[in-house]
Amino acid sequence: MIERSPPGVPSSVTGGLRVHVVQGEQFVTDDPEAVLTTLLGSCVAACMRDPVAGVGGMNHFLLPGNRSQGTDSQAQRHGVHAMELLVNALLSRGARRERLEAKLFGGARLIDGLTDVGRQNAEFAERFLAAERIRHVGGSLLGEHGRKVQFWPVSGRARQSLMERESIQVFDVERRTRPVPPVESDGSVELF
Repeated sequence: MIERSPPGVPSSVTGGLRVHVVQGEQFVTDDPEAVLTTLLGSCVAACMRDPVAGVGGMNHFLLPGNRSQGTDSQAQRHGVHAMELLVNALLSRGARRERLEAKLFGGARLIDGLTDVGRQNAEFAERFLAAERIRHVGGSLLGEHGRKVQFWPVSGRARQSLMERESIQVFDVERRTRPVPPVESDGSVELF
């Protein structure tokens, strides 16, 4: 999980900081005008906050899996690692575990015929919250559409826009497109 403090981009919505959280990252802030954004397909983002401490954050993970599998960079994409890091980052900024609340987004099934990783991610995230006794107060999981998510971590407000199925089908077309075969060469190079 990359904990980063990017300079961010002023938000046209609030005038505050706008941070885009990508796969394998998290971001935690106490800036009341900050908005965290992400794009999700089968991935899941947990948006957590402590309403009393006025701190919140978002993570974005690819697989529910076990952090002990693979390298550190692979572990950063796994839900168990992502969730633990987000909770710990919130606690280090003054949040209290018993006050944490979460909204979960993502877990879509975008490609038929493959393992439903989105459902596995969604189920993992819900189990994690239950096991850690973190209140699940909202969100949107599963379905067949990707999502654009905005989260205001201090207020807890969240906004979701579903992506059109046609825009997601581009990924399916790319997956089925055969690569262009390499051009045979005699090894010579022509310089211009």
